[in-house]
Amino acid sequence: MLAKRLQPMVFQARRAYVELMFQVMGRALQAISEVDDSTRNEIRPLPPGFLFAMQVMPNGPKLIMEHTGDGRLHYHGENAPGPVDLSIQFKHMAHAFLVLSFQEKTSTAFAYDRMLVDGDISLAVRITRVLNRLETFILPKLLAERAVKEYPETLNLPDKLLNAARIYLKVVTNFVETVRA
Repeated sequence: MLAKRLQPMVFQARRAYVELMFQVMGRALQAISEVDDSTRNEIRPLPPGFLFAMQVMPNGPKLIMEHTGDGRLHYHGENAPGPVDLSIQFKHMAHAFLVLSFQEKTSTAFAYDRMLVDGDISLAVRITRVLNRLETFILPKLLAERAVKEYPETLNLPDKLLNAARIYLKVVTNFVETVRA
């Protein structure tokens, strides 16, 4: 009986967590595209105006990113300014929660058919590499190793800390600017 009462609260908590993580990820993706040359090189081949969405099906939380040119991304929140070119969709809130709480790697979730890709698979792989790079910078190594397929051996602690600080500073600045607006 208690489990039935707790289930809606657990679902609401998961949804709130996923919404928050999408907001943080969107702002962090924008930030890493501003501070990291490797990320810009990965994004640069995308056409300017390219829109990418990550969302929970059918009408769950989402994040919308746009390539504005020269390898830079812009976070649009949940509102796309036009038709989305690439969409990565979690089939259920529980699946999104597993990935976004770093209990399951994105590649594992895809292998278990917990996600759908609507659009060019090669572009989805490119975006996944950017997400993996972001996670290696902003997460402690123990969590990052659980979140990404392969943790880069060449990433040393000073570079990780410097990039993480720059990314987090830009994320916080973006949150503050959003609140002021």
